[in-house]
Amino acid sequence: MHGWGGSFESTWQRSGFTELLADAGRDVLGIDLLGHGTAPKPHDPDAYADLGAHVLASLPDQPVDAVGFSLGAMTLLRLASEHPERFRRLVLAGIGKNVVDPDPEDTGERVAAAIEGNAPDSDTHAHVFAQYAHQPGNDPVALAAIMRRPRRPMTAEELAAVTCPVLVVIGDKDFAGPGEPLADALPNATLKVLRNVDHFATPEAFGLWDAVLDFIDAPLP
Repeated sequence: MHGWGGSFESTWQRSGFTELLADAGRDVLGIDLLGHGTAPKPHDPDAYADLGAHVLASLPDQPVDAVGFSLGAMTLLRLASEHPERFRRLVLAGIGKNVVDPDPEDTGERVAAAIEGNAPDSDTHAHVFAQYAHQPGNDPVALAAIMRRPRRPMTAEELAAVTCPVLVVIGDKDFAGPGEPLADALPNATLKVLRNVDHFATPEAFGLWDAVLDFIDAPLP
């Protein structure tokens, strides 16, 4: 699962990561989040209240090893708390402290405003995200709606319900970190910190790729 503003093709296929998984003998199932890639792109924020429903409908019946980055990782994490039987292993990249202790500022509204050209020039963080929204193939209106979607933080009880082995991977320069608060809140998680890697560089970091391949090949307990 890719992050906000990406797609299965742009995040995982274009870099060659899916070829490595195929070479390792894995069948790769690519799913685009609602509002991204080949998925429908509604313009109503309420349509994105349950991002997991679109993903769940695309999963096979048998449990899967799932890899997610940023918004994709958050979506998989919530799904695994609601449907733990659908996952064998879970890799969560580009999320950490932001899951258990969300930023009190309304970052979503700031990014949506930047997409629409209404953010102050000083809000560099929002403008970086807005640049992704305007990449070829993206629907900026849909991506702004995702940022304005109804949302709630995950509870400690929900995180404790994710019982499968989990690998949390985050760069030491990622604004979503550090990773320890999330790894510590999950009952069966390990943490991999990528040195000198920021949020946006994470999906193409060789450290992530190596960690994923090692994790999914390890024997299940």
